[in-house]
Amino acid sequence: MKRTVSVFGLLIMSLFFMELVYHFAGFGLQGFNPVIMIPACLFVAGMQTFLIGFLRERANKILLWIFLAADYLLFASQLVYREIFKQPLLFAAMKNAGKQALTNYWREALEGILMASGYLLLLALPLAVTGCLLGMRKLSLKSHKLEGRVFSAAAFLLGVASFAGVLYVGSRTDAEYYNEYREFYDAGLTIEEYGVLASVQRDILGGLLDDDDIALETWEEHGVGGGQDGLAAENPGAQNPGGTVQTDSPQTKEEPKEQEEPEEPDEPDTSPNVLPIDFTKLGELADTEQVAKLAEFLQALPPTSKNAYTGMFEGYNLIYLTAEGFSPYAVDETVTPTLYKLVNSGFVFQDYYVPLWQTSTSDGEYVNCTGLIPDQQFSFKRSASNAMPFSLPRYFEKEGVKSYAYHNNTLSYYERYLTHPNLGYDFKASKLGELLEEEWGGQIFPMENADYWPASDLDMMKATIPEYITEERFHAYYMTVSGHMNYNFTGNRMSSINKEAVASLPYSEEGRAYIACHVELDKALAYLIEQLEAAGKLANTVICLSADHYPYAMTMSVQEELAGKALEGTLEIYRNNLILWNSEMETVQVTKTSSALDIMPTLLNLFGFSYDSRLYAGRDILSDSDPLVIFSDRSFITDKIIYNRKAKTTESRTEEPVDEEYYQRIKKQVKNIYEYSAGILNNDFYRYVEQALPSEEEALVHGVGDEAP
Repeated sequence: MKRTVSVFGLLIMSLFFMELVYHFAGFGLQGFNPVIMIPACLFVAGMQTFLIGFLRERANKILLWIFLAADYLLFASQLVYREIFKQPLLFAAMKNAGKQALTNYWREALEGILMASGYLLLLALPLAVTGCLLGMRKLSLKSHKLEGRVFSAAAFLLGVASFAGVLYVGSRTDAEYYNEYREFYDAGLTIEEYGVLASVQRDILGGLLDDDDIALETWEEHGVGGGQDGLAAENPGAQNPGGTVQTDSPQTKEEPKEQEEPEEPDEPDTSPNVLPIDFTKLGELADTEQVAKLAEFLQALPPTSKNAYTGMFEGYNLIYLTAEGFSPYAVDETVTPTLYKLVNSGFVFQDYYVPLWQTSTSDGEYVNCTGLIPDQQFSFKRSASNAMPFSLPRYFEKEGVKSYAYHNNTLSYYERYLTHPNLGYDFKASKLGELLEEEWGGQIFPMENADYWPASDLDMMKATIPEYITEERFHAYYMTVSGHMNYNFTGNRMSSINKEAVASLPYSEEGRAYIACHVELDKALAYLIEQLEAAGKLANTVICLSADHYPYAMTMSVQEELAGKALEGTLEIYRNNLILWNSEMETVQVTKTSSALDIMPTLLNLFGFSYDSRLYAGRDILSDSDPLVIFSDRSFITDKIIYNRKAKTTESRTEEPVDEEYYQRIKKQVKNIYEYSAGILNNDFYRYVEQALPSEEEALVHGVGDEAP
């Protein structure tokens, strides 16, 4: 009995110690909730104790070391991964991108191990203690007799019962910890609040714990405010009643005209942006309860309306970029003058955010390209087998315009060779990755210095622009890589190449290295504009750029140094710039709160496409829709309040105190949008919607987008 207690005690203390080390390394002295952490430790220690002792002493000793080593590797890998990516390492990431991550991010991994080395040594303390106990013969591992085996089984059952009991009590009392762990699983919040083992168990058991049911509630019109009062012109023309700018020609700058009799300005079309979806047919097509609920929710959603900017860029070309690690810190009037010009002219978005999602870059791309919230990890990859008829390339395709997509890294990474063609892009990359040359060689564009890490965005532009620049119209999408971590002058080729350009900046080395690698993006944009102008295409081309995520790999103190203000623990860390620019347009200041989710519907409206605004989680920024920014943990920002779920704070953005009813209403709305986005992805919902639209022949007769819901 005594030796079994010793083994169980050793294992439970080892696990709890590792939990504390990980928490302190990742979150400092910030508190945690032991209500799930302790039962999770009991569960694992009980299971391991149960298995130890049924063999002979030598085999039991080997098994003990295997368990301790596995526990160490679990916590150590989580620690290093967090050091690099600021996110928990989930099994989906290991399964879907583990091998590619080792080949693409080995430099970052080595640096992460080095930076976490002190904590990695501390995590190994239980192994050292075990070695000492065995050497001093204080820990007996002889095979158990009946009494010992009964205790082993009891220890295991205690772990199972405590873990299951905590979840049961939470479900019966509707406890906050249960809702966070069971109802809405945010890996980052779970690992911070309840520990590594709880996160791993939730990760493994996710399929068992998650209901297939979609918990959509009845949609309500919410008076969130904001409307179009957040728009103003740098050189104001006549204002329409909604507060938007209406010039003589919203697309271009014009020479002053001779004085004429004033005319009444045309009222903009404010009809809803909807498609003529046959909801009766959609209901008949619904072959599951989930699809039926999605259809009902879609029909009840309030659409956004057309506005003074609808069709402003109709017939134009579009260059759309997702910029790796881009943030306002990369913008400097002297060092990155092109970025500075594009950020501060065209549409200038003053309150714009780019949340960090669980699969960082891939999820950032998914948001930018779909206008949907990612569901857990690898949403983009999972969308590759879905119908995606409401993507930008599909709308351009209807107008006879070809869409190209480029990435200056491997074709296989994040399986972009499947996801981007599924959206309608002719996708090419600068390297094959794990794909076979004979099958995929045609999807590689020859680029100078393709093996640089990170590779040059300028080299990518030079290699790809000739493919589409001579076409009458085109749409090109770029996933850049020059701004990739880590930010130093030794391991980051783009930073070292541009080191001299940032030498005079008054920042730390990491801060200067970050700006230096974005000098390459600046050069790429300058070259793009130069080539468009030389081809006579600049005036008729729109450039749109947003980040995939903020530079999370940068030390927080350096981010705060560049930002000039405190960021840690606030949602300000996600504040970013959105570039939406045309060389001939007047500058429009947009104060309305917005995020990357809103890019897709905003572009669709500006380009005059007939689209259905209810099919996206975001909303046209330039419409009179209420502003709402949603983050990965269901924090949110409106024009009235900021709710920080992690910090458990709700603050007013006005002089009025927080209205509890309003707060609860928006919280419910955020949950609905999450459920809706996940439902669209997981049920291939667009396939059903596409079938419920009229055929092309019917559309020609009845018109597309002219029918209100």
